[in-house]
Amino acid sequence: MTGNLLDTGTVIGCPHGGRVTAATPPAGGIRVAGAAVATTAHHYVVTGCPHTVDRVPSPCATVRWTADGTGITVDGAPVLLDTSAAQCFSAALVPQGPPVVQAAQRKVTVR
Repeated sequence: MTGNLLDTGTVIGCPHGGRVTAATPPAGGIRVAGAAVATTAHHYVVTGCPHTVDRVPSPCATVRWTADGTGITVDGAPVLLDTSAAQCFSAALVPQGPPVVQAAQRKVTVR
């Protein structure tokens, strides 16, 4: 399994162009080049999503990540990689598609 670590400096968007940010910023933990490594313990929100369904606004509101089985943890929570499965959801918890990771940190290879 291989992928790039996600951290607080990673640029992530929803599939419609909204911006994904950590609602609960990582505190402590491990840092890479000064940015905290993202884990499944953090909650992510979406802002600025313009998505509509039949002209009714249905913006992405949150992202749920599923950690890969790398076994790599920070403070007991699995780290997130750009290859980790994820789904954006509306406020009504309707799946809206996977987030788009535009930039990520150092590569991790697990054998």
